[in-house]
Amino acid sequence: MTTEALFSYAAAVLGLAALAMLGRLVAGPTLADRAVALDAMNTLVVALMIILSVIFDSVVMVDVAIVYAGLSFVGTMFIARYLEGSM
Repeated sequence: MTTEALFSYAAAVLGLAALAMLGRLVAGPTLADRAVALDAMNTLVVALMIILSVIFDSVVMVDVAIVYAGLSFVGTMFIARYLEGSM
């Protein structure tokens, strides 16, 4: 099995895990559960971007993944601050 095939398999697994997180995001019983699911889904998307950048040999995708991770972190902090005030 080639390295590219292994990375493709890993990307498919991460994509399926992100879809599973989408289910928790929609069906979460509390707002905190939904915030954690959104953060986990964003982490999986960043990992997927990194793996796809290896498959397609694109350094630009790594830069996009880093920016996305930073924005995701800031967004999670804003959501946590909002939830802290509402609970």
